[in-house]
Amino acid sequence: MRDSDRGTRVDALTGAVVRVAADRERRPNLPSDGCPFCVGGLESPEPYTVKAFPNRWPSLDGDRCEVVLYGPEHDRTLAEMGPERAREVIDLWADRTEVLGRRDDVAYVLIFENHGAEVGASILHAHGQVFAFAEVPPVPAGVLRRLRVGAQLLEDDPSLVVVERDGWRAWVPSAPTQPLQVRVAPLERRPDLPSLSGCERDALASVLVEVLGAFERAFASPVPYLFWVVQRPTDGRCWSSAWLHLEVSSPWRADGVLRHVAGGELGSGVMINPVPPEQQCLLLRGSR
Repeated sequence: MRDSDRGTRVDALTGAVVRVAADRERRPNLPSDGCPFCVGGLESPEPYTVKAFPNRWPSLDGDRCEVVLYGPEHDRTLAEMGPERAREVIDLWADRTEVLGRRDDVAYVLIFENHGAEVGASILHAHGQVFAFAEVPPVPAGVLRRLRVGAQLLEDDPSLVVVERDGWRAWVPSAPTQPLQVRVAPLERRPDLPSLSGCERDALASVLVEVLGAFERAFASPVPYLFWVVQRPTDGRCWSSAWLHLEVSSPWRADGVLRHVAGGELGSGVMINPVPPEQQCLLLRGSR
């Protein structure tokens, strides 16, 4: 492979950061010869409950990409597995954050999931991923900068709260960029997953399972969604303003109807959302 087929590029005009990973074009898509994540498969020859392992088709160099399996059950989502399993997954996320974050060449650990083929999941068996970045990526860096100068994370509008209990709140942001979008955060500032106590992890597991279940039941058809964790960087700096939270979103604006981003939005940087946040909240509350 040529050096030009991999690596990080920065657009000279806009400053946009782009990762070139041409070899990912060869990765399998929805394999028909057996699931590699089921027990006995390529990636899980032995029985397991939850596990993490290096991604064979990494987007980043240097063992920076991992796959996280939520369980051996092929046809169950994290929401369907319930809070107890979700707690085990959260413990594994925290462990991978600590282990990868201790590396001198890792400044930020990003945990995320693409759920559904419509948003890029190439294997349907429930799983997420971990990216260990050498630098703090632009999106979390921007959020952390805003928190440092006093930006508000928690929103208190009762009409936007999907669920709140045990020190955690899940709400639709007042200016969502997606037709379905929920933010999940502890009411008291916690910087990252490793800093959560056992009780806080239990509560996060319960709330997250409820939110993901609400997404999955929002429409008659299975809903594709994405989520990711925003947490403190691991570059050794203080980051006293960091406030752990999760972002969950779906591009569906109706049952089976994808919201397409238009040229006017890309050209202006101003997103146009066809679904008001209050309507999103009512839809998600009703599907819990």
